Amino acid sequence: MPAQAIDRIPLFFILAPLAGIAAWLGFGKVGLELTALLILASLLCCVVAAVHHAEIVALRVGEPFGGLILALSVTVIEAGLIISLMLSGDPKPALMRDTMIATIVLVLHGIAGLSILVGGAIHRENRFRVPGANALLAVLMPMSVLVLIVPNHVVSVPGPYYSLAQLAFVSLICLALYAAFLFVQTNRHREYFLPEEGAGGEGHARPSGKLTLLSFLLLCVALFSVVMLAKCLAPALEDGVGSLGAPAAIVGVIVAAIVLLPEAGAALRAAAHNRMQSAINLALGSGVACIGLTLPAVAFVAWWYEMPLALGVSGGHSVLLALGFAVAMLTYGTGRTNILSGIVHLVLAATFVFTIFAP
Repeated sequence: MPAQAIDRIPLFFILAPLAGIAAWLGFGKVGLELTALLILASLLCCVVAAVHHAEIVALRVGEPFGGLILALSVTVIEAGLIISLMLSGDPKPALMRDTMIATIVLVLHGIAGLSILVGGAIHRENRFRVPGANALLAVLMPMSVLVLIVPNHVVSVPGPYYSLAQLAFVSLICLALYAAFLFVQTNRHREYFLPEEGAGGEGHARPSGKLTLLSFLLLCVALFSVVMLAKCLAPALEDGVGSLGAPAAIVGVIVAAIVLLPEAGAALRAAAHNRMQSAINLALGSGVACIGLTLPAVAFVAWWYEMPLALGVSGGHSVLLALGFAVAMLTYGTGRTNILSGIVHLVLAATFVFTIFAP
């Protein structure tokens, strides 16, 4: 199929970031009211616009750098949301933990599970490169354990906390792991993350330099809008969760879902067009970037403002995390997926959400 040329940016993706700035300047912090819904709609439009512009820039630079740009954009959005919520109102020591585990579950089981299910339903079976998937898991697994499980088993500080020295060390380790992964993905073993020969998909021609520059500028505006709108929306989100009587941990799931929604759409489109390698790169790559970069950023803010940061998850979620990675190793160890794998991953995602309401 001939490549589709991209010669313009749809008006929506130009106006959405600008409207986000206008909403932030016009409304400020809002309560649980109609204005909050308008702010939420504007925030979601800015998230979608940010990923669209990131995709244009990604098409210009090519794979695997394209997936990297998308993952970094998602990470900026997630870090901005978490920090904005942490700095608004009462201290929220568990917000980082709740968002991190929700992100891991959503990328490992939610996005990946849906992608595998869609790909299997349309194409019966999808293929991908095992070394690339294994490289992603090899980095995501130790990051997850160090950030979410080890804090429960150290004795320097009681409870699910790291001491300042331990938190700094783990943050540096996550940065080092992510840097090593980037070197492998973009240089040493770049071929691991490229689609297999014969994989389907709709191609796009490289956008022009002028169009790419405009998209990059609008991407920056959209990311700034998301962060500021999240700060405006924080009181309404807290009031909404409280009025519904939902557990506080569901806020982390909401943040992760907002951040990963556009990434999920891109992964599902890739799976539907028989590009499972791209779907896996998007899903698991977002998880690796979110932990490797978000934790150091949030840890620095927590240290600067002297805020506690509870990271250790409950025993039940530790078991689910271990089970999830065991299933992922089976799924990504064959180089082929079908609908059964997708259903299993979606069941694990549903189990995680259920245990938040019924721990």
